[in-house]
Amino acid sequence: MASSPRPRARARSVRLAAAALAAAAALAALVAVPARAEVRDPGPGGLQAQLQALVDAAGGPPGAIAVMRRGDRTQVYRAGVSELGTGRAPRTTDHMRIASTAKAFSGAVALSLVDRGKLCLDDTIGRRLPSLPRAWAQVTLRQLLQHTSGLPDYSAAPAFLAILTADPRHHFDSRKLLDYVRNEPLLFRPGSRYQYSNSDNIAVALMAEAATGRPYEELLRTLVYRPLGLTQTSLPQGYTLPEPYLHGYAFDPPNPPEDVSTVLSASGVWASGGIVSTPKDLTAFIRGYAGPALISAPTRRQQYTFVPGASEPAGPGTNAVGLALFRYTTRCGTVYGHTGNFPGYTQLMAATADGTRSLTFSITTQVNKTLTPALLAQLRATQEDFVCQLLR
Repeated sequence: MASSPRPRARARSVRLAAAALAAAAALAALVAVPARAEVRDPGPGGLQAQLQALVDAAGGPPGAIAVMRRGDRTQVYRAGVSELGTGRAPRTTDHMRIASTAKAFSGAVALSLVDRGKLCLDDTIGRRLPSLPRAWAQVTLRQLLQHTSGLPDYSAAPAFLAILTADPRHHFDSRKLLDYVRNEPLLFRPGSRYQYSNSDNIAVALMAEAATGRPYEELLRTLVYRPLGLTQTSLPQGYTLPEPYLHGYAFDPPNPPEDVSTVLSASGVWASGGIVSTPKDLTAFIRGYAGPALISAPTRRQQYTFVPGASEPAGPGTNAVGLALFRYTTRCGTVYGHTGNFPGYTQLMAATADGTRSLTFSITTQVNKTLTPALLAQLRATQEDFVCQLLR
């Protein structure tokens, strides 16, 4: 169980975390088998030096860990510490908030149900979720997964942000998060353009529940965790993290970094960003999800239909969006995955289409183009170099 911050420090942590989440929400409105061994990067230069440079940058993360896997060989790159003041390096078994990479998990659930005939990509909100606003009725599962639905983003709603700011550990009813925007019209005609929205994946999870009569958390366990051997991945409702965990930090110069790991309740992001996992489990997930292990070939062909669009934050290279999966076209080749950012954490997971090569890249502060544009540019350049090494 995480201890509570000192009162003054906690107050500042609350303000930093709530402000960071609000900024991210506003930006969103705009826009299998474990490795046999871990091999440490042997040299002082190259990728290891770049990872260290991220940690050493102004406002850079106190800790960073990248896991590169090719076949059965795993290389682990680490810089900084898992918690300030401890000297302990990040580990592949440390828990962390995976932020919006959780959206790929909701995609994995939905597409697995498509394979089983429980859902159809052309199912509509009106058919599966008739209690939601009639104005949203024609939005399809396909559009939700590709962020072309036009649903307004609940996480940018003033009423939601007011509650979050007043009580960041507030326990939201995750299945009623869309109520914060239920009186809002669609932002555009469904399917007409791309706009990233946290509301989309809440609706995806609700459709999965409606189609099966089973809780989303149970569907994750049976359709995703178990088939891919994910033993340290969960979707909590509270604010605590399992030990050991990577501590996430926010910055408010000239004050020292503040630990915001346990400031926010996961109930307010749920299927859109609430999952907790480890670098090891995230590696296993993206190899199975981007590769052929989890979803049938016909469904993957639908998933691998891309339109221009960046994840948040943007991943390396040129970004395009499929169904709960992004394509990252770099100077060295193409990988598929998802990114995410949340107060205290920024994530990238990516793999080749055959699932044999993968990269997970985790840092312990929130980075995006609104909060830290210069650091994001450095992060994306570093990630692209890691992808190049992965594909070499």
